Amino acid sequence: MESFEPKKLALLRIWQILKENSDYDHPMTQEDIAARLERDYGIVVERKAIGRNLSLLKEAGIEIGSRRAGSYLECRDFEDSELHMLIDGVLSSKHITAKHSKDLIERLCGLSNKYFRSSVKHIHSVNDWSKTDNQALFYNIELIDAAIEKKRQLHYDYNKYGEDKKLHKTSQQYVSPYQMILHNQRYYLMAYSEYWGNVVFHRLDRITNMTVTDKKATPISKVPGYEKGISYKDLSSTMPYMYVDKPEPVEFTADAGIIDQIIDWFGTDVRIMKMDDESRVRVSLRASPNAMEYWALQYLNFVEVTSPPHLRERIKKALNEGMEKYR
Repeated sequence: MESFEPKKLALLRIWQILKENSDYDHPMTQEDIAARLERDYGIVVERKAIGRNLSLLKEAGIEIGSRRAGSYLECRDFEDSELHMLIDGVLSSKHITAKHSKDLIERLCGLSNKYFRSSVKHIHSVNDWSKTDNQALFYNIELIDAAIEKKRQLHYDYNKYGEDKKLHKTSQQYVSPYQMILHNQRYYLMAYSEYWGNVVFHRLDRITNMTVTDKKATPISKVPGYEKGISYKDLSSTMPYMYVDKPEPVEFTADAGIIDQIIDWFGTDVRIMKMDDESRVRVSLRASPNAMEYWALQYLNFVEVTSPPHLRERIKKALNEGMEKYR
């Protein structure tokens, strides 16, 4: 075959060949590499030149393993197990469209070799998962990053799904953006609402028609409760759901069998005390009352909120209203 790439590219192409076609279980002989060079790139070199180039790659820091069966790329930026985790994360993310999910999975597969791709079945099942229809997500992320960097407000439409299963505009928003947060498998923009005068958490997959304005953003240090900045630990532990009311002390009793779930939701800073009845525990923590009401109703059969009284009364009212619906 007539060479259509210069031989000086052989070093780069050999590295690419090993990256795409080899691992410990699939080593390549120098003859295999030479055949690939000629077939894929039209580069014809002697077997000794292959050996010299492999040595040069090793000297450059590329981790290439060699044994009697041949040579192979020994180390990659991501292990296959790590790629599987990243792919599963993309697949289960409802805020990423099916098309973007498939594109991302394809690119993640490209970080390993052809043998890894054959083990990934998710590419063909993306459309079977519940995904957003909002195509603007990644563009919105770029705009949010730009607004945070420039300290400018954002303007956008906020939407909710209607009976037709499509997004419909419910409000216009002017906000000062601070951070994007992944919480409970949902992607939120944490921002200050210039109209309502409080912090809001808006789902990124519900935002459309976003623009960066010329209006100066309100610094986070000027927002009550955030004078010292954002505590991500507090966000994850005091707000199991993205409600914006102020956290306060909460106490409840719970079945000892759900301690694992309590720590999953609220972290390890909670105080857990044994009760006389060894099957129950008393728990003290700080949390959003709105979030706690929702959480306590979710764990209704295992949890009883004892304090504060106003939260206990709200839960009783919700239970009574719920009972009325099922009479």
